[in-house]
Amino acid sequence: MSKLAAGNRVIRIGVDVGGTFTDLVLIDGSSGKIFLGKRLTTHADPSRAIFEGVERLLQESGCAIEDVNEIAHGTTLVTNAIIERNGAKIGLLTTQGFRDSLELGKEIRHDRHDLFLRRPEPLVARRFRHEIGERINAAGEILLELAEADVRAAARQLKAEGVEAVAICFLHSYANATHERRACEILKSELPGVPITLSHEIAPEIREYERCNTACANAYVQPMMNRYLTHLDEKLRRRGFRGALHLMLSGGGLTTVDAAQSQPIHLIESGPAAGATAATFYSRITQTPHLISFDMGGTTAKMCLLEGGRPERSNQFEAARVSRFQKGSGLPLKIPVIDLIEIGAGGGSIARIDQMGLLKIGPQSAGSEPGPVCYGRGGSRPTVTDADLVLGYLSPTYFLGGEMKLDMATVQRALQEHVARPLAVDVVEAAIGIRRIVDENMAAATRMCIAEKGRDPRQYAMLAFGGAGPVHAHSLARLLGVRRLIVPLGAGVISALGFLVAAPAIDLARSHGGRLADLDWQRVDELLKAMEQEAGQFLAEAGISSESVIIRRSVDMRYLGQGFEIPIGIPNGSLDAGAREDLAQRFGAAYERHFGRSIPGVPVEVLTWRLSAICPAPDVALRFSISQGPEGGPLKGSRNVYFHEVGFVITNVFDRYRLRPGSRFEGPAVVEERESTTVIGPGCTVEVDSYFNLIIDIKEAPSQRSADNREKSTKKADSVEVSRG
Repeated sequence: MSKLAAGNRVIRIGVDVGGTFTDLVLIDGSSGKIFLGKRLTTHADPSRAIFEGVERLLQESGCAIEDVNEIAHGTTLVTNAIIERNGAKIGLLTTQGFRDSLELGKEIRHDRHDLFLRRPEPLVARRFRHEIGERINAAGEILLELAEADVRAAARQLKAEGVEAVAICFLHSYANATHERRACEILKSELPGVPITLSHEIAPEIREYERCNTACANAYVQPMMNRYLTHLDEKLRRRGFRGALHLMLSGGGLTTVDAAQSQPIHLIESGPAAGATAATFYSRITQTPHLISFDMGGTTAKMCLLEGGRPERSNQFEAARVSRFQKGSGLPLKIPVIDLIEIGAGGGSIARIDQMGLLKIGPQSAGSEPGPVCYGRGGSRPTVTDADLVLGYLSPTYFLGGEMKLDMATVQRALQEHVARPLAVDVVEAAIGIRRIVDENMAAATRMCIAEKGRDPRQYAMLAFGGAGPVHAHSLARLLGVRRLIVPLGAGVISALGFLVAAPAIDLARSHGGRLADLDWQRVDELLKAMEQEAGQFLAEAGISSESVIIRRSVDMRYLGQGFEIPIGIPNGSLDAGAREDLAQRFGAAYERHFGRSIPGVPVEVLTWRLSAICPAPDVALRFSISQGPEGGPLKGSRNVYFHEVGFVITNVFDRYRLRPGSRFEGPAVVEERESTTVIGPGCTVEVDSYFNLIIDIKEAPSQRSADNREKSTKKADSVEVSRG
C-alpha cells in the first residue's frame, strides 16, 4: 500500500510547532473522530512538546503509538535559523568573477531615502567563498572547462576551516549542470560526509543571485534539519511508531523525510502553509470561494487570499528582512510558496514605548519562554495577550480550558510600569491602545497586499483561527469592511489540521527562455515531459498511483525587455508551434487583468516552465471528540468586556462545546473553547452551521449604548470576572 495515499490511514496526527505553542490534531480513521491538543513549545528541544502532546492525544483517543499510520509535521526551525543566524558554517563554490555577487545583489536600494540603509548579510562569509575557473553561457554551451584543480584546492581550504556544508552555484548551471555535478563529485571525495547543495537542483531557474541565495540557504540549514529530523524519527521509532513521518512544504504539499533532509529550504514556510491548506478545506466545505485566511498565533499573524477556493501561490520568497515587511530588504529565495502576508503581531508581541515616546507593538515576541506576563512564567514586559486579558476578552480561569491560570494583578502592574505611566494614562487605556495598534497594523498590511492585487476586501469572507485569531478577527474584519466571519471549532489548532487535509505534491521548474515566436517547441515538449516523468518517479517512490495525480503546468511570460514576468497556465499534453497563438492570447488576457492594459506590437518572451503534481486531498469528516463537562446550556455566564464601538459592557459568555448546529444568538458575546476564544462585537448575528463553525455576520454596530448599560459597565480591569448562569 501507499506510504502517502489516504486509503490505508487509520490513525493520523498533525503537529505544528510554532513560536509559542505546539498544536496537535489526531484523526481516528476508524471512528472518524478528531482529537485536539495544545502545548507550550519547548524551544531547547521541540520534540519534547511534540511527544507530550502526542501522548496525551493517544491517551484521550484510546489509541497506541503502534496504531498511528502517519505523523505530518511542520516547523519554524528553518525560518528561525535564518532569522537568528544560528545555522551551519558553510562554504560556496562559484564561477570565477562572481565571488561577491551575494553582496552586490541586484544593486537596488530597498529604501532609497535611508542614509543608513542596512542590507541582509550573506549566509556565507566571504573567506569561505571560492572562485572556480569555468564558464557556461545562457544557451548551455561550455565556453571554459571546469578547472578541477581549483575545486580540489577549495575543498582542502574548506576542510581546514571546518565547514559543515557546501553550496555550489555556477553561472547558467540551470541550462547545463555538467560542471556543478563534476564539482560535487570532487567535493564528495575530498569532504566525505559533508552535505552539498547544487543550485541547479534546488532552483533550476535563471537569475543567478536568487539561485545562489537559495542554494546557500539550503546548505545553511541542512545539517541542523538533518539532525532534527533524524532525532525526531529515531525517538518516534523507539517509542513504537511504525508509520510514515511526513513534512509540510512551503507550497502546501507533503513530502518525505528523505526529500526534506535533501532540500530543507522548502520547509521554510511549512507552518503558515498548513494554515492556508486548512483554509482551503474550510473554503470548500462552507462553499466560500473568496476567503481571507487569518491565522494569528503567539508570535505572528499570517493572512492569505483564496480565490476560487485556492490560495494564491508565488515562486519566490524573501527571508529574514532587515527592514520588516519591506520588499527587497531580505534574502530572496526561488522556491514555490503559498503567497502569505506575515506580520509580527501575535499574542506574545511585546508592547514598548520607543525613543519618540510612541507606543509600539512587536515585532519582538515573548514566545513561550517566558511568555506573556499573565502566564506567570517570568515574563515582565506586557504583551497583546496581557492587554486582551485586561479588556475582558480572555478568562483568567479558563485559558487552555482551565489548565493555565492567568495572573491579572501582575499584568496590571506590568502595564502600569511599562506603558500606562510613561504615557500618563491608566491601565485600561494602555490596554486599549495596545489592542488598537495591533489591529490597525494587521489591517494596514492586509489592505496593502489586497490593493496590490487589485482586489477589494469587502468582497471576501474571513476565516479566523490560531490561538489569538478569533480574539482579534471581529475588530480586523470591521477595519477591512469584511461582513462575514467564519470561526471553526478548535480554531486554535486548525493549522495542525491543515497537515491532515493536505495532499502529497511536488513542484518542479526549468528555465528555457526566448521569444515566443522563436521557441524550439520540440525542446519545450521534451522539457515538460521530463518534468512530468520526474514528478511521477517521486510519487511512485512514495507508492502513489499516477492515475490519481493531478498535473498543473504554467510558464512565466513577459513583454520583451521587461524585468519581471507573470505566470500563465498552460494545458496538459504535447505542445508544438500551434500553441504559440494560444499562449500569446492567454498572456495578453492575464496581463490586462493584472495591469489594466496590454501593450500591442511588443514581442512576448517566455522564461521558466513549471509543473505541479498533486494527489487528491484526503477526505476528512469533521467529527470532533468533545468533553462537555457538567450538564447545562451553552450560556456559561457573563463578564465585562470592552468593545471599541460601545466601551465596556456586560457580555454573555458561551461554552463552545454546548453550541449545536442551528444555534443562533447575537453579539456582543464571547465564545470560549479550550484552544481559543471568539470575541463577537455588537451588531453581529451568529449561527452554528452543520460543521460546528461559527458563522458571524457583521452588521453596523450601535455607536453608543444606553445610559443604563453605561452604568452597568466599568473601566476598572479588576472587576472582570465570570459569573455562572
